[in-house]
Amino acid sequence: MAIVFGIDVSKATSNVAVINDDTTVWQSKINNDWFGFQELLKHLQEYREPQIVFEATGVYSQRLRRFLDDHQYRYSQLNPLAAKKQLDGLRTRKTDKNDALHLAQTQLIFKRRLTYYQEPVYRDLMNLSRFYQEVNSDLVREKNRLHRSVQLTFPELEQLLSKPTGKMYWTIVQLYPHADCLNEQTPEDVYEQISSVVSHHGKAALKAIATKLLNLAKASYPAESIDSPMLEQTRYHAKQVTEREAHKDQIINQMVQLAKGLPEFEILMSIPGFAEKTVVRLIGELGDIRRFGSSNKLNAFVGIDLRHYESGNYIASDQISKRGNHIARAVLYRAITNISSAAKTKPNHINDFYQKRKKQLPVVNGKTVGSKKVAVAAMSRLLRTIYHLVTTSQLYQYGVQRQPI
Repeated sequence: MAIVFGIDVSKATSNVAVINDDTTVWQSKINNDWFGFQELLKHLQEYREPQIVFEATGVYSQRLRRFLDDHQYRYSQLNPLAAKKQLDGLRTRKTDKNDALHLAQTQLIFKRRLTYYQEPVYRDLMNLSRFYQEVNSDLVREKNRLHRSVQLTFPELEQLLSKPTGKMYWTIVQLYPHADCLNEQTPEDVYEQISSVVSHHGKAALKAIATKLLNLAKASYPAESIDSPMLEQTRYHAKQVTEREAHKDQIINQMVQLAKGLPEFEILMSIPGFAEKTVVRLIGELGDIRRFGSSNKLNAFVGIDLRHYESGNYIASDQISKRGNHIARAVLYRAITNISSAAKTKPNHINDFYQKRKKQLPVVNGKTVGSKKVAVAAMSRLLRTIYHLVTTSQLYQYGVQRQPI
């Protein structure tokens, strides 16, 4: 006798259908709150080992997931695309009530695997990784706004340091958002003001910066006067950039503290070119890697699995699916660059493969063509390495022959 709970989750409510083999035992709509979940719990407790299946619906299904985890019920959480394909054959009339019933009925047909239970720390790391991404997106926007406002109030200021970025630059922008703010200032005055808010820089270096700043101010002819509201905007954006950059560091530090207790933290840290930031962001985006049945499934999760198309005599060039986690792809892409840079002192087989493939690329009009494809191939090899190391609990060692799992 198979008891199956099919649950169709919406924003505030969920439709529940319970079947006993082919017989519908109970159908109802519950609220996605404490009272609704207590009603669901009452029915779950009537059966010894109920099968539970529901479709992942973004943030809306997270409350149900937590409720089931808290009460130690195993479940099958379906990918929306997979659920659609499985239900399309049964749908005669599409309603939320019928969807719940069809989820339960198809469970008897497909015998879906239970969703791998991940420790709460992985979800915390994922949430922090997504928060980091949000803050970083805000930071990029604020930097663009700061650039625009500086161009109106003191454009030469961007020539002060080697790059118009960094804590010192943003601090100086807040001190002198307009060229005329330096009128009647002496090099000693400017040095005193800068040194009072900037640390970890030598006296000679700060004096040179003060002198250069005054010379830039004398040459400047801003689009806005010193009485313009743009001064307030420039200071505001410089402050926002500073705060967001600091917030990013805080998030990474928090992620490191959470991830240090996980066995894969030290394993990933052993890969040349991997620093704490890369490691914790990968763990946050990939989750518990042990839940994947193979490295190919991990590739598909990230979205770098190849899609092949051919029709008749036409064969298209293989392309990656890009259906997976785009944030993880971005982290991995940057990781390949870091691995390549670290290879000068820390050789590794990922860089060996990367450099070998780059040398084989064709050159068209003096430019190398296909470097991104080589980077993606290196990402795939890196993921296979990560999967093998984590599932076998090994640290990375260059030159050691990979043993089959």
